[in-house]
Amino acid sequence: MKLKRFLLAAVAAGLAAPAAAQQVTFMTGPQGGSWIPLGGALKGLWEKEIPGLQITQTPGAGIANVRGVDAGKAQIGLANSSSTVDGIAGRAPYPNKVTQVCQIANLYPQYFQVVALADAKINSFADFKGKVLVAQPKGNTAEAITDAVLKLNGMTYQSLAKVNFQAAYNDAVALMKDGHAQVFTLGTTAPASAIMDLASARDVHLVPVDDKTMAAMKQANPGYNRLIIKAGTYPKQDKDVPVIGYSTHLIVACNLPEDVVYKMTKTLATHTADMGAVVKAINGVTAKDMALDIGVPFHKGATKYYKEVGAM
Repeated sequence: MKLKRFLLAAVAAGLAAPAAAQQVTFMTGPQGGSWIPLGGALKGLWEKEIPGLQITQTPGAGIANVRGVDAGKAQIGLANSSSTVDGIAGRAPYPNKVTQVCQIANLYPQYFQVVALADAKINSFADFKGKVLVAQPKGNTAEAITDAVLKLNGMTYQSLAKVNFQAAYNDAVALMKDGHAQVFTLGTTAPASAIMDLASARDVHLVPVDDKTMAAMKQANPGYNRLIIKAGTYPKQDKDVPVIGYSTHLIVACNLPEDVVYKMTKTLATHTADMGAVVKAINGVTAKDMALDIGVPFHKGATKYYKEVGAM
């Protein structure tokens, strides 16, 4: 009788045992950036909400994270939609197409912002010709967009009076304040502190993207979308300004179990306030926003959740 009770208890204990631990590596961002604290918040949420999930967080960067997930060095990563799409297509700087990277969620928008001095007479991309531009170093996402925009409007950097490549936004702003540059391009959230700083010293305005350029950018790379910087975002901005946008998004290995990714996606969609406490731009993001098709295949677990809540 005792043996029977023991065996029954053992069976019951076995049925109640938690699922085997799922250990994953999560590549975030470089030191000093917002992706590391955001990654820490996500790690805490996921480990709390998904029993058995154990996450090791490591530094990274957008393109490196796509390569890392594709190569199996990581299972989760933060990335930029436009450069991930380049990886899916096998375009530079990727030597080959990435095939093991799936989409889980768009998190927040990044805006390609073009700010010009009010007296520079730059009201469209076509007006760049003969002007002095300041941008980020070559290879940066915003610099790549700047180069593409020039080419789509029949220009190259050689069409400009001068180009300054500045890694630090404050150095670019200093050039604009001193009148050594007339137009500044950058890719970041809105409002951008760099533009607010510039607007405190000089009269400036945002240059809108035209429909023809936006359509060409979207056709070349589905990771780009038309976004709006609403009136009042910056001083003296009295109307909405359309711009080229892309997303900071989350990628996962396509072979990560469907049930795990389903729970990860559900956790993201139901804890936006927790993420927004770390990155303000996430506040207000909905499941439908997260499920926007940017040209990266969705993981089956993410698709299941989005369809379940009517976001896809």
